[in-house]
Formats: sequence, C-alpha cells, structure tokens
Amino acid sequence: MKLTVRERFRLLIEGFITAGIILLCYFAAYEILGWFVEGFPGVFNHISFFEDVYLQEQRQDFWGITPFVLFLLIVVALAAIYWRLKRRYRQYELRHIIDELHYIAQGNYTHQIRGKYSGDIGRVVDSIHVLVDSTVEAMEEERRIEQSKDELITNVSHDIRTPLTSIIGYLGLIEEGRFQSADEVQRYVHTAYQKAKQMKVLVDDLFEYTKVRQTTTPLQSVSFDMIQLIEQLAIDFELEAQRKGMEIVVQSPLERLMMVADTEKLVRVFNNLISNALKYGKGGKLIKIEIDKLDEQAVISVKNDGEQLPKEAMEQIFERFYRAETSRSQETAGTGLGLAIAQSIIELHGGTITAQTSKDWTSFDILLPLEQTV
Repeated sequence: MKLTVRERFRLLIEGFITAGIILLCYFAAYEILGWFVEGFPGVFNHISFFEDVYLQEQRQDFWGITPFVLFLLIVVALAAIYWRLKRRYRQYELRHIIDELHYIAQGNYTHQIRGKYSGDIGRVVDSIHVLVDSTVEAMEEERRIEQSKDELITNVSHDIRTPLTSIIGYLGLIEEGRFQSADEVQRYVHTAYQKAKQMKVLVDDLFEYTKVRQTTTPLQSVSFDMIQLIEQLAIDFELEAQRKGMEIVVQSPLERLMMVADTEKLVRVFNNLISNALKYGKGGKLIKIEIDKLDEQAVISVKNDGEQLPKEAMEQIFERFYRAETSRSQETAGTGLGLAIAQSIIELHGGTITAQTSKDWTSFDILLPLEQTV
C-alpha cells in the first residue's frame, strides 16, 4: 500500500515521539532504580552492575553505563518503535481498505482494492475481492434471468397474438354475418380451428419447456432398449418422410442397447430432432440415426444430408424461440422451442447434446448415461 505524504509525515513524527517517550522511560527507570539502590545498599552491594553504576563515590550518569547494557536498551527501543509504527501502518491499511469498500459500496463493483497487503489483511482483501466478484456475478445472473423472462414473455406474446388475431378476425366475420355461403363459413371456421391448434401447440411446448427446465423435475425411469425405441419412432415418421421424398435409416453395430431413463421424455427429444430434420433438411434425401456405446454412455447421432445451415444458426440453434428459417413459413411453422426442450431433457438425464454441420451432414450428437444416478 502506498502511503500519502501526510501519513508518512505522521509516521515520522510518531517515531520520534515514541523514541522520546522510551528515552524518558529509560531515564525515569534509571533514577528510580538509583533511589532504591542508594536507599537499600545492603541489598544491591553484592551485584557488580549496581556497585559500578550507583555505589561509587560519584554515581555514573545514564550514558556512562556499560556498552553492552546500552546496546540492549537501544535494541529494545528500536523494537518498540518498529512495533508501534507497524501497528500504526496497519491502521492506515485498514483505513484505506474501509475507504475503498465505501467506494465499492456506492456501486463501483468492478473496482479492486489497490495495493499489496500481506498476512491476515492480505487474506481479508482477497476474500473481499472474491465476495465482490461473486456478488457481481450473482447480480449479472439475476439480470440475465430477468432479461430472459422479458424475452420469453415478448416471444410468447408475439407468437400467440398472430393466430389469435386471425381467430378473432374470422369469428368476427361470422358474428357480423359477413359471409356469402355456408362454404365460406366453413372455411372461416376451419381457418380459426387451425390457428387455435397452432396456439395449443405453442402453449403445450411452453409448458413442457418450463417443466423440463426445472432441475427438480422427476424422471420416470424404466429399463428399455434404445435401438428398439428409435426404430419404432422411425416407423412412425415413415409416411411423412416419404411425402417429403426422404428416407429414415437406423444404424447400429449393436443388437441391443439397454439403458434406464424416462422414455416419454426421450421420445419427445427424438420426435423433435426427426421433425426438424424433415422440416429444415431441404434438398436432402436421407435422415440417418446412428446408435453406439462408449464406456457407460449411449452415443446417438441424428443426421440429415439436407442444405447446410449457416454458422450463426448453429451457434444459436438451442436457444428458445430461435428458428433457422426466419420467414416463419406455414410449411415449417413451429414454436422454436423444440430444440431447447430437447436440450433440457438431455441435460435432465445428465447427458449432453451438440450440433454441427458440414457440406455433407447436419448432425445432432447426443451422449446419455446408460443408467440414471439418484
């Protein structure tokens, strides 16, 4: 810590004052001891030091004592002065730290206490820095959570408002009798019905997303064969794949891959991944699902050979409400929550999911523990 000029001057003055007080104490002790020796000579006359100093015809003055004793007194005096100045220096350090803390408390949370401190004070300063950093991090996390909530409300409001406006519009036409025939009424009702189903999908996805985001969400784990589960899902999507001119292939070097997990939630994951491959794998002909085992983990890749996604899309693809196709066409309409839900479910199982793209494949790679730890 760097002392100010004023503090240095005070230390210098205090050093001189301490030295003076010690010197006065020495003289006082010398005189008081002299009174005792002269008053009770029989007690001290066998001690050579007192005989040489006090019991001579002419008593020596203070500076006339032996060099060795004088040296010891000087050493004691210097030690006392050092101890006193050290304590004062520590007080200045504490004062500096308190002033810095007041500055930090005014909202300057990125400020670091200046100076180098040793010993206990150094450890206290390091602890303060750790505490301030953790507090700032907690505040930033709280801000991110609040911003995330605001974005969630904004996105939900936007996605609900569009179909809701259509529903109100078409039902309003019917309510006001602004139609020419029963067929036109049927068309209005059908459109409103489709928009209502679109809203229901959004609400269901939002409910599922908020549920799986909670780390305390219980898993209904059962033992099952992952290969058999994915093969059944591939069959369920076979007709939709044929309509889009695509083929779903399941590949694995294993005959069976037994694991313990929540099958209902994992079905949701692979439904979302296969649906995305069918929606966004433009120009592709093949969806390949590869299943293998690595140590005590299942390794599953869902690939499609469709159009390569841009790099910025891959970086944000697991963010909620993100869609690689910003036009939001009816053909690829969705809530933008599918991959965020998939990621949350995989993490809930203690696994990881990543995405990568190349000129040949867009791949979602999953690592899942074979058994869930309680």
